[in-house]
Amino acid sequence: MTSVTSRRRIRTGLRELGLQLALLNRKVSTRVALKDVDLDCLDIVATHGPLGPSALAKRAGLHPATMTGILDRLEKGGWIARERDPQDRRAVQIKALNDRNRELYGHFAGMNASVEQICVTYDDEQLKVIAGFLEKVAEAGQTATQELAGD
Repeated sequence: MTSVTSRRRIRTGLRELGLQLALLNRKVSTRVALKDVDLDCLDIVATHGPLGPSALAKRAGLHPATMTGILDRLEKGGWIARERDPQDRRAVQIKALNDRNRELYGHFAGMNASVEQICVTYDDEQLKVIAGFLEKVAEAGQTATQELAGD
């Protein structure tokens, strides 16, 4: 197989992966009564939080005014808490609540188990290469998003 064919397969595979993960997220968000964008924001908070609302809006690529409705829904559903920033009592930090997030992780258990089964078919060196590749692709996606947003 030529390197051109391999690169084409990688691009096609990444597009298909993106589509399948978007469909999975949509199904999960429906099961937990969230909108897709709510689930995205919750994932950002769980991964990078606690965050202020403006920082969250920037990471999510959303207008700060849109964030109010999202945060209201997430807080009402028991997914997040708004807390005073210990460094600046006037500022608010958004924190994911672990109790409710365990429920969410249960919906992803099948996918996580499948990924684990796939990973055990590779040795440590191969996994390091794959992990590095995925990190670089994620960074490229973040850069492309920021460029489109005009950041």
